[in-house]
Amino acid sequence: VVGSGWRAEFFLRLAGQLPDHFRATGLVTRSAERGAAITARWGVPCFPTVTELLSKTKQDVVIPCVPWPVTPEVTIELVEHNAKVLAETPPAPDADGLRALWDRVGATDRVQVAEQYMLMPGHAARAKAAAVIGEPTSVQVSSTHLYHAVSMIRSLLGVGFTPARVTAQHFTAGLADPINPQGWTDDLTPKQATTTIATIDFGGRMGLYDFTDNQWWNPLRGRRIVIRGSLGEIIDDRVVRVVDERTVVESHLVRNRAGTDLDLRGVDLEHISFDGKVLWRNEFFGARLSEDDIAVVDLLARTIAWSRDEGPPPYPLADGCQDHLISLAIEESARTGQPVTTTTENWMS
Repeated sequence: VVGSGWRAEFFLRLAGQLPDHFRATGLVTRSAERGAAITARWGVPCFPTVTELLSKTKQDVVIPCVPWPVTPEVTIELVEHNAKVLAETPPAPDADGLRALWDRVGATDRVQVAEQYMLMPGHAARAKAAAVIGEPTSVQVSSTHLYHAVSMIRSLLGVGFTPARVTAQHFTAGLADPINPQGWTDDLTPKQATTTIATIDFGGRMGLYDFTDNQWWNPLRGRRIVIRGSLGEIIDDRVVRVVDERTVVESHLVRNRAGTDLDLRGVDLEHISFDGKVLWRNEFFGARLSEDDIAVVDLLARTIAWSRDEGPPPYPLADGCQDHLISLAIEESARTGQPVTTTTENWMS
């Protein structure tokens, strides 16, 4: 790991919870004091430079956990040392940064992006269940922000690198914010919160983006996923589709959880089924992880397999660049009040 902030400790925590799957072999931090604290807490040796980290440790993949403007620099430095990289999202802060990063390292095929959302249990199950609703035509995501939501929309629609025409608008209204990343605020005074609505037209297939400030944490704003197809639709865990000329049926995605009632195995998600068929199974059952943590460790496992030529790339740099390019278009359209059409970029090939 390069960096020592909260995101770096996120990965160290997961490695510590799953020692049979992962081992953190080293961390780069310029602060000797911070390095000593990391080593004391996590048992991970710390180094002042990337060069020293790579020369003194073994690693399958290196994860830069640094501020946005620094991520491209660290990614390039790691690739120049022949390391394989799992870059944080987004891989560069702006469109010019994305292009410059791609021009430097795109052809190396040594960079994946830490985009885990389609590996979250519910989303992974919905993606498989979508086969019963025909050709996907639109996806609505009101859950997470910008490039994460775009990754879900592109993946569920199967549009690849199709150019997008984006129209977005901001709306502001009062909203109480009882929980933030630091915990309960004990304050129910409504504060101005911005909701961004955007349509993303992929030339016949459409994404609808809907996000309100702090929607990740605020329990007063839920999450909603809608996948519409030519033969039905999925709304969160509800699946409606036609099975013959006069029959429309409804089914549900069902989570099977351990630890309920007299199940003494501990609280954990075991699998998600649909009409009696398991669509998703927890490969890390027993670790008692949150669903987001499950997605992150799944991404780590897939990235390590890719680094060893034992599996496909989980989320290549090209996809990370495209997701952020569209998210930048959302912000630009909302700011200017004008539609924005994404351009053809080198990574699309």
